[in-house]
Amino acid sequence: MKKTLALLLAALLLIGIAPAFAETADPYAITEPITIEWWHSHEEQYSGLLDGMLEQFAKENPLITVTPIYQGSYSDIHTKLMSAVTAENVPALCVANTSYPAMYGAQGICTDLTPYMQASGYDVMDFGEGLVASTSYQGQQICLPYLISTQVMYYNKTAADAEGIEMPKTFDDMEEFLKKATIFNEDGTTKRYGTVFGGWDYWYYEMLYKNNGVQVINEEENKSDLNSELAAQITAKIAEWCDKGYAYYAYGTGASSNMRQLFADEGTFSVFHTSSLYDTYVNTLVKGKFEVGMAWCPGGNDGETFKSEVGGCVLLIPEKASQAQKNAAWKLLQFMTSPEINLYWADQTGYFPTRQSVQGTEDYQEYLTRKPAMESVVSMASWINPRNQHPAYDQIANLWRHALAKVFNEKAPVQDTLDELVTEVNEILEDQ
Repeated sequence: MKKTLALLLAALLLIGIAPAFAETADPYAITEPITIEWWHSHEEQYSGLLDGMLEQFAKENPLITVTPIYQGSYSDIHTKLMSAVTAENVPALCVANTSYPAMYGAQGICTDLTPYMQASGYDVMDFGEGLVASTSYQGQQICLPYLISTQVMYYNKTAADAEGIEMPKTFDDMEEFLKKATIFNEDGTTKRYGTVFGGWDYWYYEMLYKNNGVQVINEEENKSDLNSELAAQITAKIAEWCDKGYAYYAYGTGASSNMRQLFADEGTFSVFHTSSLYDTYVNTLVKGKFEVGMAWCPGGNDGETFKSEVGGCVLLIPEKASQAQKNAAWKLLQFMTSPEINLYWADQTGYFPTRQSVQGTEDYQEYLTRKPAMESVVSMASWINPRNQHPAYDQIANLWRHALAKVFNEKAPVQDTLDELVTEVNEILEDQ
């Protein structure tokens, strides 16, 4: 009787333990060998670094073999991913430009990472609210930040220190800044511009408007603010700076390369560009002629609004991957977005560290000794927000970009040009 009771109690104990054990076991554990594909956009110069990191991953995850496949630019990868989803032959892990997550979320292309993060205790908030929002869709974490950039101003720090020039904090500060930073020749022509606006991509100047309340698309009213009194005032002020020779709007063929070379030749004090090109400016363009500084773009005149928009790329696991692929991809995704690898990639590529937990480490401090200009950008990373995901935004913002070229470079009348623009924009919005 005692033996029977003991066996019964043991059985009941096992029954009680089993559910608890099931709850604590990793539901996404890798239990047998698997090979997965990772589609990426890293060009040839990064192949050695990539191979080295994947070797480290293989040591930590011996059951997983990763086949990295270069698929070209972000737009190339997007096209190939869409085809792969249709054919139901997707990679386990894929890179995507930061402009795509909302569209992918709406189409159900990405795996919801929330349960994977909960099971592994992954601290997604270490990226900060802005980047979490940039990689989420309707409450689901559909991807994770990978190589992240944002809009910044590069400037000649050597000249700034020598001439006592402070970078502008707000749009209103731009006037005084440009007067100090611009140098004229004796004949009145510009010897050194105060700044250059990147007119080949609206991303480089749009926050000057947005941080001051202008909405390219006012979604509540389904119209644009681009011809409002405020938008016209900002546009007129930039046009004035261009007319006076303080600045110019880089637009047309070769605009990006021409702007970069002008900065390297000290023909402009500053430029609006992407933070991801820090290494290019320092090591390829300037090459030690002067120290390159990097500042957050001017914010709103309220002195409180300093938002920027996310650039770069994210990592996602396609929903149509098999569960075994997803499990292995999640291990790789955790590795590639870990604080250590995040800092390493940032150091090697020119993007900036996005994991807040690295900022107090010795490795981060050593990183800043070599890239001191990054500190001001990393410290403001919580202000980075998702890009506008309205289906007509890109089309409308490019029409705006072309209209501004007429104003800034061809001296077209501000209000009339903006009115014509908004008439066209509102027609597009009405058709959505």
